[in-house]
Amino acid sequence: MRQARPAAGGGRWVEISPERIRGWLDGFYGRHDGATEQGLVLTGVNNGDTATLYPPPGLATVGDVDALLAEVVRPPRIALLLVRKGAVATGVADGTSVTVSKVERFYVQGRTAAGGTSQHRYARRRENQAQAAAQRAADITARVLLPHAPGVPADPDDAVRALVCGGDRSMIDTVLADRRLSPLVPLRHPRLIESPEPRLAVLEDAVVTARKIRIHLVP
Repeated sequence: MRQARPAAGGGRWVEISPERIRGWLDGFYGRHDGATEQGLVLTGVNNGDTATLYPPPGLATVGDVDALLAEVVRPPRIALLLVRKGAVATGVADGTSVTVSKVERFYVQGRTAAGGTSQHRYARRRENQAQAAAQRAADITARVLLPHAPGVPADPDDAVRALVCGGDRSMIDTVLADRRLSPLVPLRHPRLIESPEPRLAVLEDAVVTARKIRIHLVP
């Protein structure tokens, strides 16, 4: 379990791996002398504390705790896309294993302290390089992920059920604006995973993070 983090608007967030969720729930019930359940919201009997559970990507239709516990033991196939101006990592994951992936780095010039016309020239060059990197990232994403998009595999269970993104939001938005990737856009999970420069190890860590159940605790 990660250390609890403050939540905007009050309360705090914790993230629990599927393997530990039953133990965490037992602990919540024990600390609160039991709890009532309404969908994915638990309310402690002794003080009214609440825990709202958010299922991992690909399990958006799960509506109660029992269904969540049943589904997380066989996590759905998901797609991942990590992008920064200097690199992209994309792949498909079954459980915690990345089964298909591609990582590539790009050259995007850093910012310069030069002034005048030189500054404008460097800025244009940097922008052109960033656009080229986004296009290359879209090409790679299409090649790796589209064969696993819904409706493409012969067996529907082989299709990905969610797209998890991480890194630079503006770069991700630019990549996914490519019309070829439109079948993946509806699958995009609203959460953006924090990511350093994408590499295979970072992609593998992102899979572990994506599978965790997020819980909003109040107070």
